[in-house]
Formats: sequence, C-alpha cells, structure tokens
Amino acid sequence: MLPQPVDEAKERAVAAYLGMWNDMADAAVTSDWQSPKLALNATADALSRISRGLYADHYNGLVTKGKPVNHPTVESVEPAVAPTTVDIVDCGDDSQWLKYRADTGQQADDGPSGRRHIDAKVKKAVDGSWKVVDFAIQGVGTC
Repeated sequence: MLPQPVDEAKERAVAAYLGMWNDMADAAVTSDWQSPKLALNATADALSRISRGLYADHYNGLVTKGKPVNHPTVESVEPAVAPTTVDIVDCGDDSQWLKYRADTGQQADDGPSGRRHIDAKVKKAVDGSWKVVDFAIQGVGTC
C-alpha cells in the first residue's frame, strides 16, 4: 500500500525537524554559524535564528557539547489533500546540551536547562524537500 500524502508529510516534516536539531548540535560543537549543514533542514526565520545564535556563541567564545533530546508530535497538517505545512509541538530537553568556554573548557553559566515547550512550522519547498521555517522555544519547565 502506498503511503498517504498526509502520512508522508508528517513523516518528512518530523524528519526535517529532528534533522534541524541534529545539524544545529553538530555545528554548535565549534559554534560554526556558517555550516552548510544548517540549511539542509532549516530555512527562513528558523535558519536565521540558528545562525545568529551560533554566531553569538562564537563571538562570546562559547561552544556547546552534547545533544538535545526531542519528542516531536504533529499538531496539524494543512491542507489535508496535498499537505504543504506541518505544525509540530515538542517537549525538548536541553539538560545534556550545555555551553562551555571554548578557551578553558569550563562549563558556562548560560541559565537553567531542562524540558521546554517548542512550537515549529515545517513547510514543503518547491523542490519537494521539507524544511523548518520557524520555531519558538519556551522557558524551562513549560512541558
């Protein structure tokens, strides 16, 4: 049986969402805000937000070690017949994804870490790929 368009859209959008976080974590090890990998699964506001955050870390002499833990679920798919937009909600955990001083290797005090509510919008591009176009991360303890 062939996959239905809605199921395929959900699967590809979640894969892009998880890919975005993996690409970001890989680039964050050196705070490489120019990593070409960042554009594989993110574009528009999402890519800009990631690049700006990594540039700020680079500028401030910070790197990030570890990986975030994500548990995305699809909130909605639009339109129902031939989906082009998928909204995702997540309870991401950044407690094992921490910032360190690049020069000394000492952990940086960048505020609390833990479980956070995340909303993301993933869209189908003209080339058929799916990319995160925007995301919003709430404070620790919001999920």
